[in-house]
Amino acid sequence: MRPAAPPSAGDPVEHLFRHESGRLVAALTRVFGFHNLALAEDVVQDALCRALEVWKHHGMPDNPSAWLMTTAKNHAIDVLRRERTARTFAPELTRLLESEWTFRPTIEAAFGPHAIQDDELRMMFSCVDPRLTEEAQVALILHILCGFSVNEVSNAFLCSTAAAEKRITRAKKVLATAPKLFELADAADFQSRLTAVHRALYLLFNEGYHGANSKTAVRVELCREAMRLASLLQEHPLAATPPTLALLALMCLHAARMPARVDESGSLSLLPDQDRSQWNQQLICEGQKLLEDSATGDAVSEYHIEAAIAWCHASARTARETNWEQIIALYDTLLRIRPSPVIALNRAIAVAQHAGPEAGLTAIRAISDSERLNTYPFYPMALGELELQCGHFCSARLHFTTALALARNPTEQRFMESRINACSGQS
Repeated sequence: MRPAAPPSAGDPVEHLFRHESGRLVAALTRVFGFHNLALAEDVVQDALCRALEVWKHHGMPDNPSAWLMTTAKNHAIDVLRRERTARTFAPELTRLLESEWTFRPTIEAAFGPHAIQDDELRMMFSCVDPRLTEEAQVALILHILCGFSVNEVSNAFLCSTAAAEKRITRAKKVLATAPKLFELADAADFQSRLTAVHRALYLLFNEGYHGANSKTAVRVELCREAMRLASLLQEHPLAATPPTLALLALMCLHAARMPARVDESGSLSLLPDQDRSQWNQQLICEGQKLLEDSATGDAVSEYHIEAAIAWCHASARTARETNWEQIIALYDTLLRIRPSPVIALNRAIAVAQHAGPEAGLTAIRAISDSERLNTYPFYPMALGELELQCGHFCSARLHFTTALALARNPTEQRFMESRINACSGQS
């Protein structure tokens, strides 16, 4: 059973296209072969463009997913009939595609619902080819299977658009030499590739939850897609490992707080200020159950620790009742597993909640590689909040002004402006 998803928000067509594009590319790649990945992407793009054109005049059909599937399938049939003498396709299907007796049944089988679900998983694991770096593997999953634009991939990796585009292009060239989609039955290789798949889905959820998008601070459709793909892992016997369950638990616990992240005025609401009555209790319960189920075996992953931190927040009836000491200890463990300036910053904020703003400022200043946070708006924002709590209004205003210049969307801009106003008239 899949966990509940956060409520829908944003453009439903964008969410549908993001959801369907990866499924269609996976199915077409199985038929066309990896060496024709660009062709598979072109067929899907044509189907999506056709949908925009037709739906604009006739409205969205009752079953838009089936409409897209049929359109892509028919286009694929046209391509196969037109080019099967001039181009090679998937080696294991070549003989079936050559015979008119088996041509249509082969295509119909490739687009069956169970086949497509398997192909999505196979595509995820194919993207984590051991010849690629982990960054390239994750970028491919985000781009091919999750519908990330190059710009969104660059946001997820905190790198330039040009660097992200080069990474994706080079990775696709490597992938094009793969003989076929990854076989899920190869258990040993399956497990070795699972780590990169986890990382990709984690980044996908984060992109939706923390909103590096230029229009909005929360992109629910990305969080929903990450949770859907993580659920595919949970449903496969080889992929339903403790880290998979912990990752899905983390997503559920964070998604539960999503309705309270933006207040009625459209401004960000920090965790201590959120209306906890708006938190989704069903998702909290499902997150707790998944976290409990993940507590098997001896290995503890970063997702176990992050989910445990999220559970500490979700289980506290008020911000005042939060067990900050336990959260700090969990962040210490997380830093040993995966050192990161962002994690160190979050730990410093927890220190401030537990021991006061001066202690928090000291912890922030102790972050060794803080230069990596120079373009991260929540770094100067955290400094501004703690300086404001200390009564250092001029310093706080400077930090909030820096954060405003780094804000990535109107929601963040409004929040930073409100904090600057909170410093006005103070000295």
